[in-house]
Amino acid sequence: MHHLFCVCDQVPSLPPLTTRVEVLMHKREWHKTTATAHLAKLALGDRLRIHQRGHPGRPVLPEVILLAQRRPLLLFPAAGARPLERDLIDEDPRPITLIVPDGSWRQAAKVPKRVPWLSDVPRVTLPELKTRYRLREENRAGGLATFEAIAYALGAIESQPVADDLLRLFDAMVEGTLATRQGLG
Repeated sequence: MHHLFCVCDQVPSLPPLTTRVEVLMHKREWHKTTATAHLAKLALGDRLRIHQRGHPGRPVLPEVILLAQRRPLLLFPAAGARPLERDLIDEDPRPITLIVPDGSWRQAAKVPKRVPWLSDVPRVTLPELKTRYRLREENRAGGLATFEAIAYALGAIESQPVADDLLRLFDAMVEGTLATRQGLG
């Protein structure tokens, strides 16, 4: 972003969170300026890790993500995915590790097949929401930017104020980027 529209000073001070977020980012997304996982990392700090996937011979290792003391959930709208709601969250007292595929829809849709150890991880889904992201075109109903999906999921798991704080940051980033593209910087 242009320095006039930097959102670093708008990163919210979040309360302590029990949820860890593990983003499985396709290698082609890493350097894209429209990739939102980096903003999520800025906002969540050590509560979020980004793992690049798609490098031959460098798989994402399950022992780094799947820990016995934590409950893994894969945020992915597949057949059989359960809505990420309070009843589901309360079924297991362990803190949640939310695994989030990142990339284009085509790249993200391949994650469950390309990362075999995810086959036993329960899938969860968000309600169909309208994206606030206007930097890339979304052709799928309910399709969200990675940052938005993480914010809404943390709203369900942690609290709605956490989601609200994150979404304010997201909106500021989108507006700043659009202003830069319009030559206002």
